[in-house]
Amino acid sequence: MAVKQHDFISRIEWTGNRGDGTRSYRGYDRTWSVTTPGKPVVHCSNDPLLGGNPALPNPEDMLLSALAACHMLWYLHLASEAGIVVQSYEDKPIGVGESTPDGAGRFVRAILRPEIVVQHGADLERADAIHHEIHRVCFIARSVNFPVLYEATYAIAE
Repeated sequence: MAVKQHDFISRIEWTGNRGDGTRSYRGYDRTWSVTTPGKPVVHCSNDPLLGGNPALPNPEDMLLSALAACHMLWYLHLASEAGIVVQSYEDKPIGVGESTPDGAGRFVRAILRPEIVVQHGADLERADAIHHEIHRVCFIARSVNFPVLYEATYAIAE
């Protein structure tokens, strides 16, 4: 089977010029917009620890959210194939990062914590096993270089 290449396109535009550009380190905002063709604009900022606007998503938020969303979509797909009927799925992932004294940072791990409601009669052991299959197919999980852990909980739909 031939490998297919996919192109993903976005436009990142810095919006933080207060009039003097980057003349001084504190003289500009760490804000930008993300535009992808045909989709709403996402306004972003730097991490609040680095002077960003806490009301806007930052790159770390977006990476963690992309990872959790990719995992969720594959989970739903594989659960459906396994005959497990998912009624609801909500994740509250945690990304654990570290920073060195020179300011460089990285994620050291992510913990996905999906809360999944399945239909009565679902095989909960199989439902849980699906999480460990996703890393081999999820585009985002296959692209990151830190461990992705899973702490899923399950409830039965009434």
